[in-house]
Amino acid sequence: MTENLTKDSFLKKIFNFEENKEWKFEGDKPALIDFYADWCGPCKMLAPILEQLSEEYDGKINIYKIDTEAEQELSAAFGIRSIPSMLFCPVDEQPQMANGALPKAELERVIADVLKVKK
Repeated sequence: MTENLTKDSFLKKIFNFEENKEWKFEGDKPALIDFYADWCGPCKMLAPILEQLSEEYDGKINIYKIDTEAEQELSAAFGIRSIPSMLFCPVDEQPQMANGALPKAELERVIADVLKVKK
């Protein structure tokens, strides 16, 4: 099940950018964060794929969603200019950003390569 993040929950679960200048991941397992908007067609196409992935990788990664309309400060903090954009957060490495509605196979490849998680 994907979880929607607010700025407060993002600061606790992902990265407290108000306290840390350098990236410091707060999570206990890798995370995929989808920056989306309700009016965005490609975002709507991506939503069921992310739900499937959250079930298939249950307990291995966390999948979060951030509404760019409601959480404009988070969008600005990551320089989100196009949606959907996804932030892949491995536990001990720098995060990586991907833009566009990636197909499921490509998302699985990035989860394996960047997040170092296998099904």
